[in-house]
Amino acid sequence: MATLKDAAARKPVLATIRLIVPAGAARPAPPVGPALGFYRLNLMAFCKDFNARTQKYKADTPMQVTLTAYKDSTFEFVVKSPSVSWFLKKAAGIETANSRPGHSNVSSLTLRHVYEIAKLKQADPFCKHMSLEALCKSIIGTANSMGIAIVKDL
Repeated sequence: MATLKDAAARKPVLATIRLIVPAGAARPAPPVGPALGFYRLNLMAFCKDFNARTQKYKADTPMQVTLTAYKDSTFEFVVKSPSVSWFLKKAAGIETANSRPGHSNVSSLTLRHVYEIAKLKQADPFCKHMSLEALCKSIIGTANSMGIAIVKDL
């Protein structure tokens, strides 16, 4: 339970902004500029900090960002890893998923691919409490809905 002192120390939240920004390529142009400029946040500070945090990723990797804007024009943000569907498309070597999943398969992946994607997603702040088995089951379900078959060995 939060104490009265903790409640008084919290900053009032103005907005929570969710963006998808390419790794290492944040610029004060759309989509970042209009989203942050509307709340009068420092665009260059966000761009520099985001690019520094995502420099270890390959360029043009879509990173999910959840930014919390406060009323005193400050902000905090959390960078998540790319979506599972992006990882699956890259591993399968396809551009788009199947338009009719369940009727035909676009590609196939092994359980090793699923395990590697699950290990990457487990580093996410919101997935670190999930077991590797639960993440693998979730990834297999996503792959099935995309028309990607999961096999034991190729």
